[in-house]
Amino acid sequence: MQPALAAPVTHYENFPVASVLCPPHLRQPIAAIYGFARTADDIADEGDAPAQQRLDDLAAYRADLQAIAEGRTPSPRWADVFGPLQAVLHTHHLPVQLLDDLLSAFIQDVHKTRDAEGYLDRVELLDYCRRSANPVGRLLLHLYGVGDDQALAQSDDICTALQLINFWQDLSVDIPRGRHYLPRADCVTHGACQPELLALQSTPENVRLIADCARWARTLMESGAPLVHRLPGRAGWELRLVVQGGLRILDKVEALRGGSLHTRPRLHAWDWCVMLARAVVM
Repeated sequence: MQPALAAPVTHYENFPVASVLCPPHLRQPIAAIYGFARTADDIADEGDAPAQQRLDDLAAYRADLQAIAEGRTPSPRWADVFGPLQAVLHTHHLPVQLLDDLLSAFIQDVHKTRDAEGYLDRVELLDYCRRSANPVGRLLLHLYGVGDDQALAQSDDICTALQLINFWQDLSVDIPRGRHYLPRADCVTHGACQPELLALQSTPENVRLIADCARWARTLMESGAPLVHRLPGRAGWELRLVVQGGLRILDKVEALRGGSLHTRPRLHAWDWCVMLARAVVM
């Protein structure tokens, strides 16, 4: 029987996913991993389901992951996710722990949102990124056959940077929904007041806070960027656009000078031209 194919990528993203630049034989495995992560993320934060329902659904989703890892048949509920993933899991020997780490982060997100609880400091936020973002990069490196310590560290820097960039891009969306990612210690350092942040006000203190967080993300991205030269052919070019997509969003966050509290920057056609030009000279 022909293995099920992963669904095409339809969500807006700041970077290409399983694009024409991706090696053809890896497009389906990458799409399967993306579909797994995207669906779990949607369970955690899309729609209006109550927190307990989200946690129950994520527990069921996690049970299906465990089922395919053990060679058992998962429930039919997410057949379009676990059918393709089961095939990839065994043909490419994916590390199941990395997939489970993603789910642990999404579960944490539900708890944090339910309790309107943010992150104490950068250390705590980085631990979240270690599970919410870094596994994706490590899974891709596994598919590419790259696994040395330097490459893994650079991949972690890129993925953490992408996660942080997404946070600073989505402040106007996340804060009203009770999702708080600006570390409290950074807020104190810059004199940012919680009531003003909750009101999405671009005060001088909030401008400094967001600018500093953007610099943090940019430093991480630049630290990981040399990884683009380690990946062969099309994979390396796709990663160049991933890096440049993140940096381009940061350009927009910085240009808004705190305005990302009320305006969500997005990439448009011209930005992709800029990204491509920058990718060529990396």
